[in-house]
Amino acid sequence: MRFLFALISSSVSFGLNSSSRLTLRHLHALSSKSQRSTLTTFFNWQPPMATAEESLRRALAEKQSAVEAQGNAVRALKAAKASKPEIDAAIEALNSLKLEKSSIEKQLQAAVSGNDGDASLSREAFRQAAANTLERRLFYIPSFKIYRGVAGLYDYGPPGCAVKSNVLAFWRQHFVLEENMLEVDCPCVTPEVVLKASGHVDKFTDLMVKDEKTGTCYRADHLLKDFCNEKLQKDLSISAEKAAELKHVLATLDDLSAEELGAKIKEYGITAPDTKNPLSDPFPFNLMFQTSIGPSGLSPGYMRPETAQGIFVNFKDLYYYNGNKLPFAAAQIGQAFRNEISPRQGLLRVREFTLAEIEHFVDPEDKSHPKYSEVVNLEFLMFTREEQMSGQSAKRTRLGDAVSKGIVNNETLGYFIGRVYLFLTCLGIDKDRLRFRQHLANEMAHYAADCWDAEIECSYGWIECVGIADRSAYDLRAHSEKSGVPLVAAEKFLEPREVEKLVIAPVKKELGLAFKGNQKKVVEALEAMNEKEALEMKAALESKGEVEFYVCTLGKNVPIKKNMVSISKEIKKEHQRVFTPSVIEPSFGIGRIIYCLFEHSFYTRPSKAGDEQLNVFRFPPLVAPIKCTVFPLVQNQQYEDVAKVISKSLTAAGISHKIDITGTSIGKRYARTDELGVPFAITVDSTKDVTIRERDSKLQVRVDVEEAASVVKSVTDGQRTWEDVWANYAHHTSGSADD
Repeated sequence: MRFLFALISSSVSFGLNSSSRLTLRHLHALSSKSQRSTLTTFFNWQPPMATAEESLRRALAEKQSAVEAQGNAVRALKAAKASKPEIDAAIEALNSLKLEKSSIEKQLQAAVSGNDGDASLSREAFRQAAANTLERRLFYIPSFKIYRGVAGLYDYGPPGCAVKSNVLAFWRQHFVLEENMLEVDCPCVTPEVVLKASGHVDKFTDLMVKDEKTGTCYRADHLLKDFCNEKLQKDLSISAEKAAELKHVLATLDDLSAEELGAKIKEYGITAPDTKNPLSDPFPFNLMFQTSIGPSGLSPGYMRPETAQGIFVNFKDLYYYNGNKLPFAAAQIGQAFRNEISPRQGLLRVREFTLAEIEHFVDPEDKSHPKYSEVVNLEFLMFTREEQMSGQSAKRTRLGDAVSKGIVNNETLGYFIGRVYLFLTCLGIDKDRLRFRQHLANEMAHYAADCWDAEIECSYGWIECVGIADRSAYDLRAHSEKSGVPLVAAEKFLEPREVEKLVIAPVKKELGLAFKGNQKKVVEALEAMNEKEALEMKAALESKGEVEFYVCTLGKNVPIKKNMVSISKEIKKEHQRVFTPSVIEPSFGIGRIIYCLFEHSFYTRPSKAGDEQLNVFRFPPLVAPIKCTVFPLVQNQQYEDVAKVISKSLTAAGISHKIDITGTSIGKRYARTDELGVPFAITVDSTKDVTIRERDSKLQVRVDVEEAASVVKSVTDGQRTWEDVWANYAHHTSGSADD
């Protein structure tokens, strides 16, 4: 049973930090006391262990005890110089118990590895084969390689750049053009005040530990997670109770304080992985790259950890550009930077990466979407909060049912979940290895209405690649308060409406006499009261004449008298409703999506002779780095001239292609381009017509030279399928196509 704990440790630890605003630990300090209480209750809950694993661990412990007892019996018989038949019988019983113990160990190993005890080895071998091919064919390589590289930094080579460019072009088409979004491009360097308002300066941290002798830094939660996973997967001797404890640690890992994390590291005797030296206590490390703006060094700034803040601070101008109308969406593609403590997993956790983010601004009282009906019937794997809590698996669910039952909070959020599903599957992500996981209560920021992650399964487990969140009005309110500029929208009424309004009127003269230099802070605190707090103060002042009032900016209670503030309700006429819009935010980690696409597209097949395995990337034409290759069958001037004519036609049609006029055998040339994921190959073997070969089926058709470019273009543009081409053109059979 792949239980909740493993799921959380897999998906949360890999969690975009590249998509989410702030992780749970970053936002935990922003939560209210009541929410902290809820989290404490959640984490005090002790979940049941998977029944099969628990039974096997208990059976193994009992069998180990039996082996030890029988071993003692054999030694006792030998010491007592018992008869040979008696000793032989005891040894035979001991060997039988050892065989039974070995059988249970194999079953347990299979259970903890997920059905197949060799699964992890197979995943590792597959990952290594794919990574070797990607690096050898220059899809991506470590940056600054001749200087031995820098962890967490990678360069995209020519085919990698082409794949990335195609993914981003389709993202713009699928979202920006389809939804008529407003695209912006903001600076990577961001003033400190912006990120102070968003919470990044104070809260965007991970807990770090240091090797006390060498000073090498490690992410504390990664060390604890790796220890727990290794014990669970490799140490079959631990008891069922200990296994449950380790799984509970994995489940609560992201909410442990620095003190709790440090206590666990000490309790389990975790040391520095490379040196085995003792570790320091965990301490927070801000993940942003700090810089200064200008030569004086007086204006601090940071390399942006996300692109979204540039959209939020431009809301007022974007709203005006859109005709002062809601809803509307703004989008941005750009680089983001996070100074990861211990980057790993290749492109999945890096220090500089590409984000594509959408901020869809909507009236908080109307989160319907006019195009929701276009996605309502989509069915895909959804992993709800309830299914995670009860240890169930993700279930294929109709999106419309999830929205109508309130599992997904609203239509607009549901619409973008559906659009993300279509985007990822069109790129070539396997729909059976794609799921949408709802955030648990302990993962949600206190202001969020609902959050879902698009997770893609690869050799590293389930990886969060897209975050889709209803962030309510938190971001715009935070920047409004910090900047003093109201980031609001308005709904104009056809007829004026009479509404009852709460009026809080601080008497500044009296407050000035009482609080002198602190008058402004007290006034601001009084004006910031919500209706409930204000009415409670009004009642207390009328009955007692004085109340104690907590001013957060002063950090203490102050006495408020009846003559210092007037609180009343008045009937007013309003011509419009002014409000802060809510934000629905899909945020895409482009590098993570591309890496998962690489893995989902990679496979091997035997050569014609059967003596080697050939690597293939089955990229859809939409994202393939090169759409077509052109091969003269043999080195022949006439064939080369025809190849050049076809090349010009392909260029005119906007089809990326490559000519290979080397004398290498046609089979080897096919294998080289299959390894780059090129979907089509045109082979020139006459001056009148040519063959077009499809990569995955290796089938070939014959077409006229003049038609070759248009046939390839029609398939790569999605106007028709290869099956259509196969049905309408003469088939060609050649042994070389199988190489």
